[in-house]
Amino acid sequence: MKPCVEAFHDPRTSTMTYVVYETDGSPCAVVDAVLDYEPHAGRLSTRSADRVIRFVTEHRLQVEWLLETHAHADHISAAAYLRGKLGGKIAIGEHIGAVQTVFERIFNLDPSAQAGPAPFDHLFVDGETFRVGAFEGRVMHVPGHTPADVAYVFDGMAFMGDTLFMPDVGTARCDFPGGDARKLYESIGKLLSLPPRTRLFACHDYPPEGRETRWEATVAEQRAANIHVRDGVTLEQFVAMRTARDATLGQPALIIPSIQLNIRAGVLPAAEGNGVRYLKLPLDAF
Repeated sequence: MKPCVEAFHDPRTSTMTYVVYETDGSPCAVVDAVLDYEPHAGRLSTRSADRVIRFVTEHRLQVEWLLETHAHADHISAAAYLRGKLGGKIAIGEHIGAVQTVFERIFNLDPSAQAGPAPFDHLFVDGETFRVGAFEGRVMHVPGHTPADVAYVFDGMAFMGDTLFMPDVGTARCDFPGGDARKLYESIGKLLSLPPRTRLFACHDYPPEGRETRWEATVAEQRAANIHVRDGVTLEQFVAMRTARDATLGQPALIIPSIQLNIRAGVLPAAEGNGVRYLKLPLDAF
């Protein structure tokens, strides 16, 4: 039996959250959960995360893992919120430390000043295996978009974060601190070396006009049709394309609130003396 996958699409951030499980009543993992944020009001809500909670509750699932593929720059992680409601361990790749170092400096954050539980319960190393009930997962380090990206590989499927999008959209940007187009090409090669029928699940979809949202494609489909990195595209061609394209991209709309929370697994800062929590807005830093 292969794992079941339930996908939850957040249209505001074009993000996909996944629940991976065996059957009703079994253990499960949640991948890349979303906490809603209204930037004009500075207001958080839990609409998207509560959809996941309802599914988990209705199917009597027990959350073992809250898996993050990387520190996202386009949405706030709901991992800490879900941990408080459903339990489970928040995990990410061990190279998150490099990302934390860069952004703790930009936001002038005190790495020793944490609110509540430790941000991440577990840091995965490349090749590490873990269990979700009867299923074994394997961690694949896939740097390039950021230094800390990982994919979670199960039997016949992989959750690959932002490394690849749908074939008609292409690949992730590489212009964040520590990003590297050469490394991304190598990481994509690792994913596309999986068996051809492996289902690859993306964290986002930005569909061209006229196409409905999609979130999975097989290795074979990516190798045949990905507009950036299909079979036959060389490393030099990819790096030239990615470098030129990244130079035209603006910053993600939610990068400032997202990054300073996501490098801490979505754990919110402590309330100040007036009972209000605050995020920082660095000027001329991005």
